[in-house]
Amino acid sequence: MTIWNPTDDGHADLSSHDSFVHGAPHNTFRRLRDEDPMAWCEWAGGKGFWSVTRHADILELNRSFQRLSSAQGIRMEDQTREEYLARRTFQETDPPEHTRTRLLVAKAFSKPMIALYEQQIRELCATILDQALEHTEFDAVHAIARQLPMRMLGRIVGLPEEDLDWLVDRGDALMANTDSDFTRHVIDQVDTDAYRFMPFRSPAGAELYDYAARLMERKRDAGDRSGVLHLITQPDAQGNVISDTEFRNFFCLLVAAGNDTTRYSIAAALHALANQPGLMEDLRAIQGEAAWEGVADEFIRWASPATHFRRTATEDFEYHGKLVRAGDKVLLWFISGNRDERAFEAPFTVNLQRGVNRHLSFGQGGPHTCLGMWLARLELRVLLQELLARVRGIEQTGEHAFLRSNFVCGIKRLPVRMHRL
Repeated sequence: MTIWNPTDDGHADLSSHDSFVHGAPHNTFRRLRDEDPMAWCEWAGGKGFWSVTRHADILELNRSFQRLSSAQGIRMEDQTREEYLARRTFQETDPPEHTRTRLLVAKAFSKPMIALYEQQIRELCATILDQALEHTEFDAVHAIARQLPMRMLGRIVGLPEEDLDWLVDRGDALMANTDSDFTRHVIDQVDTDAYRFMPFRSPAGAELYDYAARLMERKRDAGDRSGVLHLITQPDAQGNVISDTEFRNFFCLLVAAGNDTTRYSIAAALHALANQPGLMEDLRAIQGEAAWEGVADEFIRWASPATHFRRTATEDFEYHGKLVRAGDKVLLWFISGNRDERAFEAPFTVNLQRGVNRHLSFGQGGPHTCLGMWLARLELRVLLQELLARVRGIEQTGEHAFLRSNFVCGIKRLPVRMHRL
């Protein structure tokens, strides 16, 4: 059964955040996959861009970092060189620079290291669900999906518990800088030029910069050498140390990406469980670690929280009969690839028995595969297992609402009634 029926007319403006307020314009993505998989899109807010929408093409082009660079920004917006250098994270670099930075923290986010946190995640999930289920009806995003990721990330990174709610709010203001529910500085509705050197052109970036500096000063004074933040400040194999600006931007990336993407994967899973008949029973039938990893991947494919990443062509090349010029922006629409009928049977259905799942939600295929993918999978798996131990069914009781964003796909409100066992 299809549980998400796109309502766009097949010709949505992909550059407009308003085209995504009811969820992704999947009719438009389907048309582009079928008719124009390397489509040129105009943009009133800046330079136009190429849209890549087929699964196989995204995988291929995402590997080609020599031809398609991340080192001019990963979002649709245009930046001056000065703005790019002030705001970039290691996501916005190419190998070998990207690889050097990534190696500093990769071990902390490896599958074996993340597995050590399973009991802590389980305890957090139990606490969050028990608190939510004190009520029969509630907003599942606020009461459940929003609660777990930052609390767990705080433990891995080494952040004070009392600061986490504030950090979630600041992370929302960054990643959801296109939605008035999360910021007063909506990027395409007010003048944000004063913040052009801040991440996401947001004043929240300045607040997080200041917080990161104070946090590291306290850690140094206390002799605290724990957590990912200590690792990122260590010299690499060549003796290079990241600058203060690079550290602050890395911290902003952790707060924003480490919270939002997992939250919206959880929200999408809860929405699917409430709306696809039989899915709860299918979930109860899952046995074995490998099968549970498949469950997590299917819900993450379904959620596709990162809709696209942008690359910039470093040379002229031809693709699907189109001439891409050096300097052109090329957007890899992961959310379209995750609904590509060429790669997935019945892609608009959540299928917990899908097996091998080559979804694109973690940016697979290139050097920028998501560092936090093992943590996201584990959090989602454990939360669902703890949910099954408490709940026999979920019923959606009102309209859900999506973020106004063409960069992050997420359900921001989901009113539900949960029926306890």
